[in-house]
Amino acid sequence: MSGTTVLTEKWPVLGRHEQAAAWLTVWTDLGRAPRTIDAYGRGLAEYLLMCEREGVDPVAANRAHVAVYVRELTSRPHRRGANVVSIDSGAGLANATIQQRLVPVRLFYDFLMEEGLRESNPVGRGRYTPGRRGGGQQRGLVPRLTKLPWIPGEQQWLRILEVARREPVRNRVMLALAYDAALRREELRSLRTDDVDPAHRTLRIRAETTKNRLERVVPYSASTGVLLSDYLVHRATISRARGPLFLSESRRNHAQPLSLWTWSKVVRRIALASGVERFSTHTTRHLCLTDLARMGWEVHAIAAFAGHRHTDSTLQYIHLSGRDLAEKLARGMEHIHAWRIQALTRTNDAGEAGR
Repeated sequence: MSGTTVLTEKWPVLGRHEQAAAWLTVWTDLGRAPRTIDAYGRGLAEYLLMCEREGVDPVAANRAHVAVYVRELTSRPHRRGANVVSIDSGAGLANATIQQRLVPVRLFYDFLMEEGLRESNPVGRGRYTPGRRGGGQQRGLVPRLTKLPWIPGEQQWLRILEVARREPVRNRVMLALAYDAALRREELRSLRTDDVDPAHRTLRIRAETTKNRLERVVPYSASTGVLLSDYLVHRATISRARGPLFLSESRRNHAQPLSLWTWSKVVRRIALASGVERFSTHTTRHLCLTDLARMGWEVHAIAAFAGHRHTDSTLQYIHLSGRDLAEKLARGMEHIHAWRIQALTRTNDAGEAGR
């Protein structure tokens, strides 16, 4: 069964629009990750349902119709409570979620333009246009809010560790590697036994498991190595076969590869038990990269460690650590201090000369 067929079964509205199904088939054939295709399918399906409710042909829809969809997103209740989507709003989906919902809609209209079915794309990108007033910046439909990643404070982290110590060895080593090597959830869950090099204490993060298809080799600490050795002994009691490193120990899926959802549930349980509800599967990555910035790592070194294709993503950790601001403040204060001393000295000298 093809990925597109699965999505049309999950979202029947996609099957009612021939061009939508064709667009998804193209992306599936191009080898996009299943989770990406699923996200595209969901976002486009929600938009198409809005078009059907409004009696609008999506192929002929204009910017005003897309704006109706945006209005729905900004007023839709979020399952975790209200989220700020603009300076003066306090309801609706998070700004980043709205941006994600608009991506498949924008790409769908790009496809229609390429097929000669439209002349323009009603979803703005927010791009630089020479000659425009105000610096030539054309705004997208929804202003993009850039927020720094959340990381726990020292006391919050200690509470998380206290709860984590009571977890089985598999969960403890997964948390240790997630922080030590700044791994994304999919990268951690997809590790295989032959990705581990105990002699050099390194992990190979395969390209197909990464967000941007960049393979990398990352180190882990000696203390994590000891915990990993303990887990490998434990793993041998579940399965001696080589393959996925982390295995399920439940009765239903015994010795099967651990799923993303199981790992997410483990982390959520730790978050609730520690009282740090914002703790998630991505928090350890954010914390590690911020700590590297605090230690003075250069931005390109952090980018290589994190597997970022561009340093733009890495810079947020430099900003979050406050390293650059602290250095600039120190240099500025040193200059001000020197200036004040010089001023006081000149005053004293002038006083001596006047006696």
